[in-house]
Amino acid sequence: MRSLYVLLMIVGLCAEAFAEGCIVRSQDDRVEVKVCQQNQSIPETLFRTGFCNPALKDKKVEVTFVEQCPAGSFGICRNAQVSNMPYRQDIHYYGVASDARFLKPACEQNSAGEWVTE
Repeated sequence: MRSLYVLLMIVGLCAEAFAEGCIVRSQDDRVEVKVCQQNQSIPETLFRTGFCNPALKDKKVEVTFVEQCPAGSFGICRNAQVSNMPYRQDIHYYGVASDARFLKPACEQNSAGEWVTE
């Protein structure tokens, strides 16, 4: 019984490690972009230091870590896969809803994700 309890605790901790998101805001002189990446299977350190740490030339970037991505996005690329990697994440898009015409095909074709709207 004790080993079952320990196993359930370990599974719970692993699931909690992936219950994390990051809001990335970038801005230049003309455009402000806001996305939220909800981790599905990316190791925590790699998610925080790589996926949530974009290097965007000539743009001001602000990253905020959250437990879950906030509501209000105009579209979500669910279960997006990073090219040449086994990792998955949900990417929430905020801002200009007409951008969906570019983001939906990219989600489905490049990331093997599923485009959904809230």
